[in-house]
Amino acid sequence: MYDTSDIRKGLKVLLDGNPFTVVEFQFIKPGKGAAFTRTKFKNLLTGAVIERNIRSGEKLEPANVEERSMQFLYKEGDDLVFMDEKTYEQVSVRADMIGPAAGLMKDNLPCQVLFFNERPVDVSLPTFVFLEVTHSEPGVRGDTSGNVTKQATVETGATIAVPLFINIGDTVRIDTRTIEYVERVNKK
Repeated sequence: MYDTSDIRKGLKVLLDGNPFTVVEFQFIKPGKGAAFTRTKFKNLLTGAVIERNIRSGEKLEPANVEERSMQFLYKEGDDLVFMDEKTYEQVSVRADMIGPAAGLMKDNLPCQVLFFNERPVDVSLPTFVFLEVTHSEPGVRGDTSGNVTKQATVETGATIAVPLFINIGDTVRIDTRTIEYVERVNKK
């Protein structure tokens, strides 16, 4: 059992029979009354976010979750197929569970898949991916005032905003949390 002092971002708990993860928390000590922790939980099954106040001394039940290292294999319709790196067991996950970052997934990408009662409920991608630019309009000469960007398509088909100096064939580093360009990577 978790105590209120154990609450931290990313903690997995069981509320009303459903697994939740702590998204945000704030300890509050009012001038009058008992201290409590205002906490936002995200349901791992539905994605819904709820807010609860947990009084000091209350106990939270840990969720029966397991994180496994898996490798992304391929897309199959709206599903993404992952393979366990130890047992070679394959699992299908809905692409909307990952969100817009699913467009940045290349074959053989290592990921962390979270299971609740042997059912996949969450996928964590690496923080950065390296993808090659397959299509981009040439930058307009002289259009360099400020932070000017253009749209570029990467090898997975996703479109991202990149600086004007990025050309077709360049490899770029992309942050999977924000789906934004980070830097151009030198070829070796």
